[in-house]
Amino acid sequence: MKKWILQIRPLPMQPKGRSQPEHHPKALARNTLVFTLLLSIAGSIIGMQIITTLGITPNTAVIGVILAIAVSRIPIRATRVYRSIHVQNLAQSNISAATFAAANSLMVPIGIPALLGRPDLIPAMLVGATLGMLIDLAMLYWFFDSALFPGSAPWPPGIAAAEAILAGDAGGKRAALMEAGGVVGIVGSSGFFGLLGSGGISMSALGVAFLGNPGALSFFGMGLLVQAYAPRILRLDLNRLFIPHGLMIGAGLVALSQAILLVARDRDPRGQASSTRPMFTRDNAYVRRALGRGLLLYLAAALVLACAGGLWTGMPPLQFAWWVLFAAVSCVVAEFIVGFSAMRAGWFPAGGTALIFLVLGVMMGFPPLATGLLVGFVASGGPAFADAGYDLKAGWRLRGQGQDVRFEMEGRWQQTLAALVGFVTALVLVSLFHGRFFSSGLFPPFDRVFAAAIHSGIDRSLVPNLVLWAVPGAVVQLLGGSNRQLGILLATGLIIGNASMGWLVLAGILIRFALNRIYKNQAEIPLAIFGAGCIAGGALWDFGGSATRVRWRI
Repeated sequence: MKKWILQIRPLPMQPKGRSQPEHHPKALARNTLVFTLLLSIAGSIIGMQIITTLGITPNTAVIGVILAIAVSRIPIRATRVYRSIHVQNLAQSNISAATFAAANSLMVPIGIPALLGRPDLIPAMLVGATLGMLIDLAMLYWFFDSALFPGSAPWPPGIAAAEAILAGDAGGKRAALMEAGGVVGIVGSSGFFGLLGSGGISMSALGVAFLGNPGALSFFGMGLLVQAYAPRILRLDLNRLFIPHGLMIGAGLVALSQAILLVARDRDPRGQASSTRPMFTRDNAYVRRALGRGLLLYLAAALVLACAGGLWTGMPPLQFAWWVLFAAVSCVVAEFIVGFSAMRAGWFPAGGTALIFLVLGVMMGFPPLATGLLVGFVASGGPAFADAGYDLKAGWRLRGQGQDVRFEMEGRWQQTLAALVGFVTALVLVSLFHGRFFSSGLFPPFDRVFAAAIHSGIDRSLVPNLVLWAVPGAVVQLLGGSNRQLGILLATGLIIGNASMGWLVLAGILIRFALNRIYKNQAEIPLAIFGAGCIAGGALWDFGGSATRVRWRI
């Protein structure tokens, strides 16, 4: 066993048995585009159906990989292009982008004005949400593989997608270990095929524990457990008291300050570049300019949304201007919170983060409609940012981990184009078919939470509670530093709250520690491959289970 583990080496800079092509395959090439358009349609329909019936968004990236590999095995000339690992990467980027765009970035925001009794504002919200998700995609493209969002960071679902592609391409011990993890992911997620009742356990949590920073994931796991057990043991409803939200506000403000300080430096902070490549493909000067561009774009988008929504008719000029500024800054803060969580833990609390800004909007005295448009705008971008991070991580890993900067940047742009194809397809399908869901009373569950909070208002006596719990959130984030994001991940765990996930994360960290002690720190690569298999297997089962439980309406 020990000899077998030690034979699994770190991922080579070039995939086994092949060299990188001179140019990256084009996302808009005819054969590739036809395939990704079909994937986009499927992903958009899946996203709309499942977010409105089950309230979740399945990870369809692995589905895209499997379909691309399957099509590549058809013995005709037109399908040979799909044998390229880079085309498969474009396929998984495309379907994943379409799914998250349709579900999280579009259906969630436009359901809010409908539930507030203003369906006439759905077109305005759709415009604002579309701008929000496009800006977030652009900002992740600008930020990826910088000191702020390194390509070398975990981004666990991205590793899972890359390993699935490599397993299909190269086989060998790597593929066997990936498949073993996939079996564990499927069996665990299925609840041992019904032995644990109707619900399984999230084996993705175990996979993440083998991939991420142990310290950061420990705080994430503790947050999951505290939220799960506090009502039973302490007789305390943490959400009702807005304790997780207060912690996230404090941690988020410190995280934003850390990010600004990080990119304000003249030099990247983590050592010198090697003789063959820079430390990052985006330097701090570029990121500073990108952050400024992103904020200006958000200000313009917020102004468009405010005008389209007629907010000037119900708000004084100063309050109207403050709403535009607050909405733009909120989107930037939310994308950092969601992005840091996705990068380190593989989960992002998009709904919980949007709820924080809803609470702040209500407490600032914004009218109900203005608050509804605010929370929809904030909710539109974070999922696009996080999902693009997963996809670019997969591509970064497949393209040689940044060794060839020209090829890496070319591939990153092609992935962005593939995601845009998914976004446009999702926008068309959501525009055409959202009415069928809403007229049947099918809304994303978070929309009902948002609408109820806006209708009932927020107890202003809880403001001191938010401020009080913001302090420990800020302290934990400050002590953990910008690299580990302890405060963000603790608050993320508290917002999500899941006992089985919490125990699996902590158990995985202990297993990882024990095996590294036994094998003298040589178990990291095999554990990462096995963990990626667990994530992929869990995603496959979750997708299959979700697909069989929905009533298809398109």
